[in-house]
Amino acid sequence: MEPQNNKDLKSLESLETLPQEILNQDALLKNAEMLLDTMLDFKELMLVYSCAIKEIRTKLEILNKEFEVKNSRNPISSIHTRLKSQTSIMEKMARKGFAFTRDNIENNLNDIAGLRVICSYIDDIYLIADALTSQDDIELIEKKDYIENPKPNGYRSLHLIVTVPVFFSDITKIVRAEVQIRTIAMDFWASLEHEIKYKKHIKNPEEIADKLKKCSDVISYTDSMMQSIRSEIDNTPGESSEEDIIFEKLKRYDKSLGE
Repeated sequence: MEPQNNKDLKSLESLETLPQEILNQDALLKNAEMLLDTMLDFKELMLVYSCAIKEIRTKLEILNKEFEVKNSRNPISSIHTRLKSQTSIMEKMARKGFAFTRDNIENNLNDIAGLRVICSYIDDIYLIADALTSQDDIELIEKKDYIENPKPNGYRSLHLIVTVPVFFSDITKIVRAEVQIRTIAMDFWASLEHEIKYKKHIKNPEEIADKLKKCSDVISYTDSMMQSIRSEIDNTPGESSEEDIIFEKLKRYDKSLGE
């Protein structure tokens, strides 16, 4: 039957193109669904690492509270946490030559979950590191001691790669995390060095690097001296009366067990 007018002709053309439009819509919906699945999968992965940070932070806070009650002193000054951004993860995966998949991320990146522990003294660093890694559910994967062996630019810190179990309603995930432990002075230097390193158009980079290295040496000497002074005071014998002993025990008892 021939079309009677232009209106009938347009209707016929519309019917002929309808299947292709449907196919295009189906493809668009499938692509959107795949994209959403990828985004949700990544969000679930980040939840796993976020929970790992909470698990390790809780362990560190418990250790700090334990030493406070037992020794009347906190070895940890502060704890900072960081969850690696999606952009940083993609950049690092690209540098390593891996495709951006969940399996590749979990198997090849150790620092998505990061904790930075700041201590007052050098020996506190090793005290906390040993106490953390000796726990039954913490496994030490890798240890890099940049305090004993500083980086050429003067960077000092103790780096631990550990695994911790994270318990969900239907599964237990073993998650890797990086724990950096350093003194207040080391953290001060590292923060400023990081800020300066990303400044553009530095006219004298070698001179700046040399000055930063000298600052690091001064900070290292200061850390060592403060450690020595504290050890000297702690090891100085002194006579304590029964009254002093009682008051010291009362101080320990009065230590708050809350947040």
